[in-house]
Amino acid sequence: MYLLRCGDGTLYCGIALDVDARLAQHQAGKGAKYTRGRTPLALVFQEACASKGEALRRERQIKRLRRADKLRLCGLPPSR
Repeated sequence: MYLLRCGDGTLYCGIALDVDARLAQHQAGKGAKYTRGRTPLALVFQEACASKGEALRRERQIKRLRRADKLRLCGLPPSR
């Protein structure tokens, strides 16, 4: 499970077996539609999960957090 900070300041949450390879896909415009055109992208958080099901549950849990809580999780200062 990983969180990216997009060039426009928004956060994107996703899951991948190889986070570095997935980040490269996002950077090349071949990742999620949301991240296309929002470069540069920076990996700000990643967390290992025991299974795909656990990763999906964690992703859903993080997506439900408020922006300030996501930033706190990443160790980033609150913005806006």
